[in-house]
Amino acid sequence: MHNQPYLHDLVTAVTAPATVLSSPDGQLRRDGAQGWLVADVRHLAELTVTVDGREPVALGHRQDGPAGLRFVAAARHLGDEITEPTVRVERHRHTGPGTLRETVELVNDSRREVSTTVSMRLVADLAPVLAFRNGERPAAVPPRTSADGVSEWVDGGRVTVATTDRSPDHVELTDHARLDWHLTLPPRTRATWTVTFTADSASDDAVFTAPRDRAVTTTLTSANDELTALFRTGVDDLSHLLLADAAARDDLFAAAGAPWYLTLFGRDSLWTARFALPFGTGLAMGTLRTLARRQGTRHDQETEEEPGKIAHEIRRVPSGVDSGVGLPPCYYGTIDATPLWISLMHDAWQWGADVAELLTPLRRALDWVLSHDDFLSYRDQLGRGLANQGWKDSPDSIQDSAGNLAAAPVALSEAQAYAHRAALDAAALLDAYGQPGAADARAWAATMNSRFRAAFWVRDEDGAFPALALDAHGRPVDALASNMGHLLGCGLLTEEESALVAARLGSGRLDSGHGLRTFDGRHPYFNPVGYHTGTVWPHDTAIAVDGLARDGHADVAAALAAGVVRAGTRFGHRLPELYGGWAAEDGPLLDYPSTCRPQAWSAASVLVFVRAALGLAPDRSTGTLTVRPSSAFASWFPMVIDGVEMAGRRLRVEVDATGAATVSG
Repeated sequence: MHNQPYLHDLVTAVTAPATVLSSPDGQLRRDGAQGWLVADVRHLAELTVTVDGREPVALGHRQDGPAGLRFVAAARHLGDEITEPTVRVERHRHTGPGTLRETVELVNDSRREVSTTVSMRLVADLAPVLAFRNGERPAAVPPRTSADGVSEWVDGGRVTVATTDRSPDHVELTDHARLDWHLTLPPRTRATWTVTFTADSASDDAVFTAPRDRAVTTTLTSANDELTALFRTGVDDLSHLLLADAAARDDLFAAAGAPWYLTLFGRDSLWTARFALPFGTGLAMGTLRTLARRQGTRHDQETEEEPGKIAHEIRRVPSGVDSGVGLPPCYYGTIDATPLWISLMHDAWQWGADVAELLTPLRRALDWVLSHDDFLSYRDQLGRGLANQGWKDSPDSIQDSAGNLAAAPVALSEAQAYAHRAALDAAALLDAYGQPGAADARAWAATMNSRFRAAFWVRDEDGAFPALALDAHGRPVDALASNMGHLLGCGLLTEEESALVAARLGSGRLDSGHGLRTFDGRHPYFNPVGYHTGTVWPHDTAIAVDGLARDGHADVAAALAAGVVRAGTRFGHRLPELYGGWAAEDGPLLDYPSTCRPQAWSAASVLVFVRAALGLAPDRSTGTLTVRPSSAFASWFPMVIDGVEMAGRRLRVEVDATGAATVSG
């Protein structure tokens, strides 16, 4: 990953399974990750516009919703001979799930007639995403002209087609396509045309497709304008990251993020659906069913599949492409997706969903959890998969307080917490549906509880805290890290232990002021832009906020949530996958250079913050929803949210400036 292209200085539009990335000036250059990607294939690697052979000077750009971008530039050599530009190039870009529209406007605001040539240079390499993710530059595919005069690029079953509503005056085809328009514009006029690209990519296994409907009608207004904007952008981005299971078009799930992870990821998709539960159970049920169809049935060391196990990552492999590059297309190397699947099923049931159809995969998933006689641990069996298989999956993410990397097999603290809660959640579901096995699940959870307390708690100069993990020798990996926030709300901690964790999360060692650092700021290998060794991940903070609120630590929850909301403003209200973990007094809020944006669980994190602020708690047995606004979030009130759902009933929740709530619907 050393040469993985940087993304932080690019602008992105997305409508899954498509995304387009370019420089902020609108030029889509043949560099790094730039391009138009559809279903993990780059269908366009360059789209640049010049005026008389010169690149126009960028004046600004704007995001027009998740799928659109607008760019404005000046053709300084044209028009009136004054300082300010009088001839502009305006570009409007919009991506659908399989089409890209690039509208170009040449605007003559000068007092003279302008004659010029506008050229568009196009390159396609039709490369799978894994062929350039590590910095490689795949060869260009030569364009050709089809029988009806349009330009197209073809490589096996991968095809890009370009059409235009204004025929170019000249077309040159070499290793690229160049389209020229010779234009003469009188004063105060403009010329406009659109080039439309379509993508087709045959696959040996069509895993996903575009959903029939992306409509999201949940809205929020708050006294905190930053929160309102973050919520609106997050919901919009989330809707454009949705994909449908090709086996059942009505089952939707959230693709993890653009551009590298625009596919089904067990952990990411499960957390995203869980974050969104107060606003309907449809995404949760679609995610559960999609993953259940691919639940493990056998033992396979290459893919790390095991009976009952939930997959980590499923990628679409274009026909004719070597699937041996990177991880296997269907890969199960995750220690936590299976218990997270169980708990999402339970939580969807609590919010009113009927989950009877999932009882068989539930039993299989529970059997996988209970098959662990000791702690849940992992190791990369063949050395070709992920060395670390929790959410912090980078090679250096699991290290002790001195910086020593943990030897495998590794037992993560949060994996034990997830499993503990999953066993209790499964027991509740088995009881509710009259199924046997609940007592065994509860007994396993009780044993896990006592084993965890004996093995994981350690001390430093500030007192006791749960270790990050246990290594191959059963020794605690004693680094102070954000993982402990995932233990909250899982029933694994006593009230006193929960308070100790809350104090650590709220301390300056982990709270950066813009959310939780993944790693202790005093650790010898702390890096404010280390992938899992000092950065801030919004979803990580959101999980901690949810647990803190559930366990009665609202003040810490509110402070952490407010920090992420402030950071959102720095990033144009589109939270990235992660960002730098410096404290404000240590330096500026940093980009993480390879961050994906939008990222599903980052976009959905604001939904968790709102749930915590409102104190939303469903009760399946009575079909009621408790709303208990927290005074710790008082600066966000008044607040109105329309689109909360309980047992299929749409609700409107209003909280006034005093924190008093009214529910209607």
